[in-house]
Amino acid sequence: MVEELVIAVIAVICACGLYAMAAARVVKQYERGVVLRLGRLREGVRGPGFTTVVPFVDKLHKVNMQIVTMPVPAQDGITRDNVTVRVDAVIYFKVVDAADAVIRVEDYRFAVSQMAQTSLRSIIGKSDLDDLLSNREKLNQGLELMIDSPSIGWGVQIDRVEIKDVSLPETMKRSMARQAEADRERRARVINADAELQASKKLAEAAEQMSGQPAALQLRLLQTVVAVAAEKNSTLVLPFPVELLRFLERATPGEAAQAVKAVSGVAQASAPAAAETPASHGQDPAPSPEPYRSVEAPEPERDVQLGPRPGPESADEPEPELEPDPLRERLASPDPSSPARPHVQPHV
Repeated sequence: MVEELVIAVIAVICACGLYAMAAARVVKQYERGVVLRLGRLREGVRGPGFTTVVPFVDKLHKVNMQIVTMPVPAQDGITRDNVTVRVDAVIYFKVVDAADAVIRVEDYRFAVSQMAQTSLRSIIGKSDLDDLLSNREKLNQGLELMIDSPSIGWGVQIDRVEIKDVSLPETMKRSMARQAEADRERRARVINADAELQASKKLAEAAEQMSGQPAALQLRLLQTVVAVAAEKNSTLVLPFPVELLRFLERATPGEAAQAVKAVSGVAQASAPAAAETPASHGQDPAPSPEPYRSVEAPEPERDVQLGPRPGPESADEPEPELEPDPLRERLASPDPSSPARPHVQPHV
């Protein structure tokens, strides 16, 4: 009898131990427990620590309450200004209501991921390319509102959304580079023009100051010559003297005419040297015009039948010399100063 009682006590203790092991649950600090008893939600969420449930009756669902970092896959889209881009982002969210995260949505992680992708494509279509590149804070806020609106009913709170990268086609990158280069060139030209305007004003003031003292202009000219000569140049170019121009301005009309005549005489003296320039370069000089000379035409000679010329009677006897013909010599050796004439063979 005693043995049967001991065996029963041991059996009860073992059953209690097995029940305790089946009913014991541990909820971590960053988790919350949602209990479903026979499929029905139990009121109250189990906090962190040790807790028990009814074995085979209650089912405990643990929900992570930490902030979840989820990357959003890159999405291809067309902006409002018809530019094809590829944008990826990252989303930070956390569960604020464990019961709603278990009851209202099947898988809140997958739901948030799909909602983030859809919202990202939508925000791409509503924005311009310049906004995607330079105004990301505004786009991040709009994207956060678009994802947070439906996720509130899931017990999920969107903490932050960030657009990571915007990929552009290579043609668009080259176009943007050319645009930036043109804009910088435009600004450089504007700055250069502004500098020229300021320099012209200063030069006008300097000219006004120097007009009262002509020696100041001469000193400035000498300073310029010294500055040019300091560069070890082999050629030094001196500017046209301003005093000569002032002399011409102050001179009387008669003196000015004489000065102009002297200058024109120098130019005429240099004209022959300029005329000889083509010959010095290997070119044929233009023939100078020469007045025609009056040449009397020779009388036509009569045809004389000549027989065989008798030879000398002896080898020692010299041949008779012919009298020189002036017309024949003139035709054989023409005057080099006269224009070229065709060669005429005299008819005997």
